[in-house]
Amino acid sequence: MTTYDYDLITIGGGSGGVRASRFAAQQYGIRAAVIENLRIGGTCVMRGCVPKKLLVYGAHFAEDFEDARGYGWGDAEASFDWPTLIANKNVELDRLEGVYHRLLRDTGVGELTGTGRIVDPHTVEIGGNGPDGGKTITGKYILIATGGWPSLPDIRGIEHVITSNEALDLETLPDSIAIVGGGYIAVEFAGIFNALGVDTHIIIRAENVLRGFDQAVRDTLHSEMVKKGVCVHQETVVRSIEEQGGRYSLRLNDDQMLEVGRVMYATGRAPNTKGIGLEEVGVALTAKGAVVVDDYFKTSVDSIYALGDVIDRVQLTPVALAEGMAVAHTLFGDKPTAVDYTNIPTAVFSTPPIGTVGLTEEEARREHDVEVYMAHFRPMKYTLSGRDEHTMMKLIVDRATDRVLGCHMVGLDAAEMTQALGIALKAGATKAHFDATIGIHPTAAEEWVTMRQPVRPEAAE
Repeated sequence: MTTYDYDLITIGGGSGGVRASRFAAQQYGIRAAVIENLRIGGTCVMRGCVPKKLLVYGAHFAEDFEDARGYGWGDAEASFDWPTLIANKNVELDRLEGVYHRLLRDTGVGELTGTGRIVDPHTVEIGGNGPDGGKTITGKYILIATGGWPSLPDIRGIEHVITSNEALDLETLPDSIAIVGGGYIAVEFAGIFNALGVDTHIIIRAENVLRGFDQAVRDTLHSEMVKKGVCVHQETVVRSIEEQGGRYSLRLNDDQMLEVGRVMYATGRAPNTKGIGLEEVGVALTAKGAVVVDDYFKTSVDSIYALGDVIDRVQLTPVALAEGMAVAHTLFGDKPTAVDYTNIPTAVFSTPPIGTVGLTEEEARREHDVEVYMAHFRPMKYTLSGRDEHTMMKLIVDRATDRVLGCHMVGLDAAEMTQALGIALKAGATKAHFDATIGIHPTAAEEWVTMRQPVRPEAAE
């Protein structure tokens, strides 16, 4: 019988990898180790959703101070200091990283610092100049949880741009910024910078932001961003970027020029699979470089598994956590476990925020005869302040079964509401269930249970 150093070696110390390792160690008593070459906590905690949402909170105070006047608070003096926000954000990230270290330590999971590279189906070499550089360890199973990394196009001047990684740690706030891309990262950072007084431009190839989201969500957010002062350059391509005296000149399409203080690219993330030995040991990858896995996260090599952004299924931290639990149960609990990817609630912390769960109207109409219910209104919070911001809510219902297929919202507290709506959709709630639920008044949430008349089909499309 072969003896290994560990039962499970995880390459990557993000949310999914840490969850799989510590749960397997705690629940099943196995020997586990995590290899990480940056900071424990991964993209979400160190370079993504957590620091980004802290910046969203910080930026939103600009509107809160303005709105306070309508509630009798007068012209309170308030000044904003970007370095203070960044410094306080970093203190919180240090605290969270300490929590992750303790979780691993308390469950007996070993931490190794460096870049893990697979040399055979059971062996990993650790590279780098850290204390574990040069070590070779063996494991019965190897788990790839290396996540993703921002991808950049090959254009002249691309070396001058920043990504979301660097945007979270800028030393000074620019006077203007061009954000290239129309996905959730782009619109979130556009809301942050714009609220803090930065002249903000979004540059997109398509006609609208947030490809893949419900059309009503896309249209509503676009309209609200423009009202707030974000300049959206539609059907526009960046041809080149030049640095000129500490500023940046972008050539757009054929002859348009745009000069800004910073250029940020948010044009997607690529699976982080290069240079870790996957292809050399026979692990199959997609054309995009994502690891190919079966329903139980096993790769083409029986002893190697993968989860999270590196498999490019659903790039959300809670999904990676669920995948980590599934891997632990499958490998060590004799309970082969898959993950159900249907009806996953999702939030975009744009300004205003988005919450969505279930099918978009476009998706639902492909396979169902649907009814669509919608509500548009100004939140009660803004009735006294006079802010011109509106909320949109949308329910998509299967006419034959009355089952709710999708819920979509743009507006205050969208994320908080959508978590509860996710439970309802997971449980198979019908429109009759929504209608029979008594609303809480006065709240925006009561609109979900008071939409009685479907909109005309032509108005919903």
